[in-house]
Amino acid sequence: MKTFIFLLTTILCSINTSCKEQKTTDTLAAYTPTPRQLTTKRTAPDTKNIQVALLLDTSNSMDGLINQAKAQLWKIVNELSYAKCGTSKIKLQIALYEYGNDALNAREGFIRQVLPFSDDLDEISQQLFALRTNGGNEFCGKVIATSLRQLNWKKETDHLKLIFIAGNESFTQGSINYKDATTDAVEKDITVNTIFCGAYNQGITAHWKDGAIRTGGEYSAIDHTIATRHMDTPYDDEILKWNKKLNNTYVQYGSKGMQKMKMQAAQDVNAQSHSKGNAVSRAISKSSNFYTNKSWDLVDAVAEVDEEEIEDVIKNIKPTALSEELQDKSPSALKQHITIKKNERLAIHKEIKNLQALRNKYIAQNSKKEEGNLEKSLINAIKIQGKKKSFQWNEYE
Repeated sequence: MKTFIFLLTTILCSINTSCKEQKTTDTLAAYTPTPRQLTTKRTAPDTKNIQVALLLDTSNSMDGLINQAKAQLWKIVNELSYAKCGTSKIKLQIALYEYGNDALNAREGFIRQVLPFSDDLDEISQQLFALRTNGGNEFCGKVIATSLRQLNWKKETDHLKLIFIAGNESFTQGSINYKDATTDAVEKDITVNTIFCGAYNQGITAHWKDGAIRTGGEYSAIDHTIATRHMDTPYDDEILKWNKKLNNTYVQYGSKGMQKMKMQAAQDVNAQSHSKGNAVSRAISKSSNFYTNKSWDLVDAVAEVDEEEIEDVIKNIKPTALSEELQDKSPSALKQHITIKKNERLAIHKEIKNLQALRNKYIAQNSKKEEGNLEKSLINAIKIQGKKKSFQWNEYE
């Protein structure tokens, strides 16, 4: 706790004109802190990471796969939010790669890191919705090897570290043999799961199953052309009403505060563009512990600070770093405003979680068996491999 307060105060103080060692006239309004700058560099001892690297084929035939990823992101996040590992805090990080697209750099093997490991769920959503398909060569071994090399994987073995690669061409294409790439994954305690977009046996013939079992991963085949179906429930409209109230609890700060709030609203719209059910799933995700915005929201930024210590942290915030209606507030008045918004958010989270539990039970009682899709393949593999690392899922808590 003291380390967090010291780091946050140091960051804010370094851009305050009252600081003796300030070397520039920059203020927090022109400063964009990142989530890493608001926490210690090492994962806290009581934290277990779920690191998921999604490697998605964006060649011409993969529009359905990308649409499923867009439509199912929030359902996947919600399933993962039920994870428990003793008394440890669970942290979700998602990285995103695209491969097999002619618009990408040929010298890089038609591969692009869209996003490194991130816990910014709005940014992950934004990047998914920005993906576009195009023809290309799909080099599975190359993209696996690239993700192993580029990403900041946890070194400890008690974290859950997973790669999911989805596509529909032979797993053997490219200059890097998938057998070498998967051997490297095993050495780093990273499990590779393969999702073939097509017939199950065809994927086996194309070596997708072999690519998974070499690391102890799961192989699955999906019909990527099927649109995601979301079941309407009697609780959906009420959850969406609470989501609107939730959006009003954010207190922006910094040069990117307004931009991030607009991104948040845009991802609400993107979710709604698929279906009401997808918008509801996103609202539920926003009430989970995985949805944090320390870099631009003061409520999240001081979430780990004791109530009586909030004023000590925020007194160093330059007024111009705040929205206009808050710039004239004293530190004590700003503290009171943040505390009010914090309590409002906690109450809204509780209401959404109560409705979520009812919604989950309704869906369980009324849903029909669905064909395999991206969401089911991901969740199934994560739960199987999570149990090996002492992760458990209590879905209706």
